[in-house]
Amino acid sequence: MDVNGTVAEGFEPVRDAFAANYETLGERGAAVAVYQGGRRVVDLWGGTRDVDGDAPWEHDTAQIMRSATKGIAAAVPLMLAERGKLDLDAPVGAYWPEFKAHGKERVLVRHVLNHRAGLPVLDHPLTPQEALDPRRGPEAVAAQAPVWEPGTAHGYHPLTYGWLVDELVRRVTGGRTGEWIASEIAGPLGLDLWLGLPGSQAARVGRAGRTEAPEPSGGLRVRPKRSVTEAYDDPSSLTRRAFAAITPFPDQNDPAYRAAALPATNGIATADGLARFYASLIGEVDGVRLLAQETVESARAEESAGPDRTLVVNTRFGLGYMLHGSASPLLGPGSFGHPGRGGPLGFADPATGIAFGYVTNGFRKTVTADPRAQALVRAVRKAVAG
Repeated sequence: MDVNGTVAEGFEPVRDAFAANYETLGERGAAVAVYQGGRRVVDLWGGTRDVDGDAPWEHDTAQIMRSATKGIAAAVPLMLAERGKLDLDAPVGAYWPEFKAHGKERVLVRHVLNHRAGLPVLDHPLTPQEALDPRRGPEAVAAQAPVWEPGTAHGYHPLTYGWLVDELVRRVTGGRTGEWIASEIAGPLGLDLWLGLPGSQAARVGRAGRTEAPEPSGGLRVRPKRSVTEAYDDPSSLTRRAFAAITPFPDQNDPAYRAAALPATNGIATADGLARFYASLIGEVDGVRLLAQETVESARAEESAGPDRTLVVNTRFGLGYMLHGSASPLLGPGSFGHPGRGGPLGFADPATGIAFGYVTNGFRKTVTADPRAQALVRAVRKAVAG
């Protein structure tokens, strides 16, 4: 399999790891980009554009990011807070009065970003068609009672996070998260990144699908803990209910789904767009920086840590971002970013000036730490260490 693209001197281990993902981990089509100090040092792509096709992945092929979208969406309330339009320590109900129903008066904006709001589930899940209506998700969350006392514990909000963020943005700006991303993030930075895919860009996006990881040499496979397996298998568990807030889950290749704007799940980007976004959080990229240093320090400060009531593993969150830890290893202790279920990953590491983006068309069973992305992260770590 030919690997296309370039790497700067010293980053050759990333090319080797990217090629090995096709040879040993069953990669179908993917791309990875890395920036250091605002300069692109890795830009690689290969395989097929579609998970079920033969056309080659091109330099400008984009792919759905799944929950790596959350890291992009998180920048919007942080930017609004910087501009004095949103108070992270204010109750959500101060901006969204209807939200206060059913004991949610004490849910703070901060709790939305650090996954402590107690609202990972919907007692009445939305259909795929309902989920595409930008009004239905926020209405459903506003009508939902918390499943734990807000602020007292944390648990990943896989789908409801997007509706919470989107409605806060709408109440403050009059527009929606996807519109802000287009005008205030993607536009100034020249990113190939969208929340709500324009029809003019649809032909660039590859078809994604489920793929199985090949059996490792010797037939040994790392198995998830029994408690994790049971949580995903039990329809009544918080885990299953949280991921079933839309039932059944929409077809991620459906043009209507891609054109909608769900800030938790359906952002679309090239690997370069994802990496360049994170580079602009920790420094200037062609003269543009999205967040002040003080905001970045707040965003990556630990807000939630320990047993995650949804994912049933130990997780760490800052404000809208997963932090480096056992559940989602990033480059180092100060790294912050967000994985997408089954593969995609974007993050920044201020200590090294590294920003990373990886997208793929083949999704696996993994949730927060896909082996293909992790192989690339290890290679970047090796390159940075010299």
